[in-house]
Amino acid sequence: MRTGTLRQILLITDGCSNHGEDPAAMAALAREQGITVNVIGVLDQDTIDENGRREIEAIAAAGGGMSQIVYAKQLSQTVQMVTRQAMTQTLQGLVNRELKQILGSDASLEDLPPDKRGQVMEVVDELGETVALEVLILIDTSGSMKTKLPTVKEALVDLSLSLNARMGANRFSVLIFPGKRSHVEKLVDWTPRMEELSAIFPKLASGGLTPTGPALREAIAYFERKRSLRSWIGHGDEPYVEESSL
Repeated sequence: MRTGTLRQILLITDGCSNHGEDPAAMAALAREQGITVNVIGVLDQDTIDENGRREIEAIAAAGGGMSQIVYAKQLSQTVQMVTRQAMTQTLQGLVNRELKQILGSDASLEDLPPDKRGQVMEVVDELGETVALEVLILIDTSGSMKTKLPTVKEALVDLSLSLNARMGANRFSVLIFPGKRSHVEKLVDWTPRMEELSAIFPKLASGGLTPTGPALREAIAYFERKRSLRSWIGHGDEPYVEESSL
């Protein structure tokens, strides 16, 4: 089975979008392009707005991913769990498509005899440790997220350490929204390590609107960019993403 690179957007937010296009529609567009969208809703001590809950679930469903609502203190464990489970879910979907091609359109993993199903799941588990993974982390930095950002930083460093224990290659990038002069600001370019977050996160300013839909649109475009300095210099017609001056 040829898997290529698994691509995920991990959206971390605590509220409803209030500017720009429908974020669920943007998540569906990501899914069409082979990018899974997972959403984590972060609480402090307050209950999440019901509209926010529905939006979080709708974005994840449209993006073929997972959604989870947690208190900030549980964020590190949840970020790792959602990323891992979404990876397994994506691989199972690939296996099911392969089975349909081999056994017919009605076939699925659940239809296999228990011993065969166990063997297939062993392959899925092995791929989960060896397949290349790209995770674009999209962080809401609107005003209500101010007190949660230190916990978000810790969760992302933990995620980096956890995934780098895998045998497969990992690449991360971090975008925040809203940016100072645009919907989205690049915080960390594609890298296998996220140690630089420790210096940048304390300087982040929070506030402004919550343009979740436009942020997802820019995140999709960011996946298509070549990860080299030459591409940044040589492609002036790419979608604009503001870079952090921190």
